[in-house]
Order: sequence, then structure tokens, then C-alpha cells
Amino acid sequence: MKVWIDISNAPHVRFFKDVITYLEDQGEDLIVTARDFGDIHKLLDMYGIDYISFGKHGVSLYDKLKENTLRLNELVDIIYPEKIDVAVSKHSIELPRVAFGLGIPSLYVLDNEHALAANKLTLPLCDTIISPRIIDMWKLMKFGADPNKILSYEGTSELLHFKSFEYNENIFKDLNLDLKFPKTILMRPEPSLASYLDADCNKSVLSPIVDVLKEYSNILILPRFKEQANIFKDIENVTILSPPVDTSSLIKKCDLVIGAGGTMNRESAILQTPVISCYPGETLAVDQFYINHDLMFRSTNNEDIINKALDFIITSNEKKELKTDDLFQLIINNIYKLGNKSK
Repeated sequence: MKVWIDISNAPHVRFFKDVITYLEDQGEDLIVTARDFGDIHKLLDMYGIDYISFGKHGVSLYDKLKENTLRLNELVDIIYPEKIDVAVSKHSIELPRVAFGLGIPSLYVLDNEHALAANKLTLPLCDTIISPRIIDMWKLMKFGADPNKILSYEGTSELLHFKSFEYNENIFKDLNLDLKFPKTILMRPEPSLASYLDADCNKSVLSPIVDVLKEYSNILILPRFKEQANIFKDIENVTILSPPVDTSSLIKKCDLVIGAGGTMNRESAILQTPVISCYPGETLAVDQFYINHDLMFRSTNNEDIINKALDFIITSNEKKELKTDDLFQLIINNIYKLGNKSK
């Protein structure tokens, strides 16, 4: 069976790495394509995944449309002669459209019901859609998704990030961190370049929070791009990390995570490191899943965030039960189901 996997965002590398390893171990023929965006290429290299790079990320609406069109053309030319049996992606804009146009069955993993443009352009074209149960199916149907093609599961996509996770207890030492305080907070700025979030690349909602908490704890910041790194440059007790790093071990080692995005917050909830979400957009259903399980605190009020952070770093963390479905097996089973249908 020949499988095409398209990776368009950095967290998708961790999401697919064990799927890729499993399929390769089963002797399947894989083609992995990747967009040149953020740390995608660095992470793929770090995990030893062979890939072909196509396209990049646009900033303005004009750039996004232009780059999307160019990438579609490139992918059509490379995928057409390969005789693909099944195409797999997570929020890739291009894969479902190329797969539909070439008659290739596609599996699409979704976890953002607010990505209006992406969902409208992709969901109507997919043969199988895998989505967290907490996301309202009616919202997906409004985008054109066929309810008979939606498979729901208990949990979120970040569960797959930890299938083969091995904790590195020496992560601080390996990163040569100079830590002044006994407690350490990991922070992740907002995804300013995303089309679903109206944000300024040269500002961050984390700035006023950093100004206060740097007096009480070490602060590690994992920026998404150079402009975000510059926001926090040369601030006392603040260390700017250079990706790629073992973020899973880093999250587990830290005493608290404060994130203005989504993926790292949910990873923290799964690892049961106290986490505060200050994502500036509307609360995602996948975040609400962890809020409902008392594994994530959410606020956009700086005073609330700071007070909760101080409470977290002086209070011991109690582990909570979290029951989820086997997302890995769900994906593998449906890759083979679609692949066998195409033969």
C-alpha cells in the first residue's frame, strides 16, 4: 500500500511520527510532504523522517492564497504519477483538494472548529474525518462535512504525541539552563500568523504576565518565530529557547505552563503539569475538554492569570484520572480501510 502524508504545521510532526514508524515497519510505501513553515523541517530531521518540501506559509490573505495555489500545483505534479492508495493529513489545506481531484481516498484529522477557511476548503472533500467527540458535529456539518464520514473519539489529537514518549529528566541540564529560582514556568506565545487569529506579530499577550512572574520564577519562552523572540529579548530571568527542543520532557520538568496557543497547553494537561491557557481567541472545544476535567485553567484576565500562576507554583499538583480512546489505532485502522477500498 502506498500512503501519502502531508505535514503543514510543526505539531503535526509529533502527531504523525509514530504513525509513520508503524507503517514503515509494516512494509508500506510512504511519501511524506512538508510545508516550509516554522520548525517543521527541523523536527522532521530530528526524528529522522524522510520528506519532500513543497510550499511555504503566507502572511497576508493575498500571500496565503498565492502560496496555497503554488503548493497545490507542485503537489499535483509529484503525487499524480505515484499511484497513491490513501492520503492522510491533519488540517492540511492542500492534501484533501489534491486527493479529491486525483480520486485518492483521504483521511483528515481535525481538532479546530474555528478554522473557518481551512474547514470550508477541506471537509466537504474528505472520505473520513477523525474528530474529538467534544467538537459539535453540527458545526462541522455547517462547513460541508458529511456526518456519515465523521468518526468521533474521546480525547484530543495531542494524545498521539506521547505514544512512544521517553521522559528525559536531565532536559534542563542538556539545555544548559542557568536557573535562579527553584520554580520554572514554560511559556508559549500566541500563533500570530494563523488566519483564524487576528494578532500582531510584534506584540504578545504574555508580556505583562512575564513582567510580574519573572520576579518569582525562572521563565522559559518557546517562540514561534524571530519577531516573537525579540519581544522577550534581554529580560532578566527570562530564557528564550531555540527550537527544536524536547518539548514533552520540558513540559513535564517545568512546574507550570502558561500558553497563548493550544497544542502545548493540551500536551501539558495530558502530562498533568499545571497549565494556564490565555489563548486570545474563542475557547476551542479541545481546550474545554481539559478544562472540564480540571486539567487546565483558562483566563484572558492578567490579574487572574498571575494569581493562579503564583498559586500553582507554591501548591503541590494532584494527579487526576483521564479516560481516553485509542486514537493511534483508530487512525491506523482507517488508513488500511481506505487503502484497501482503493485497490
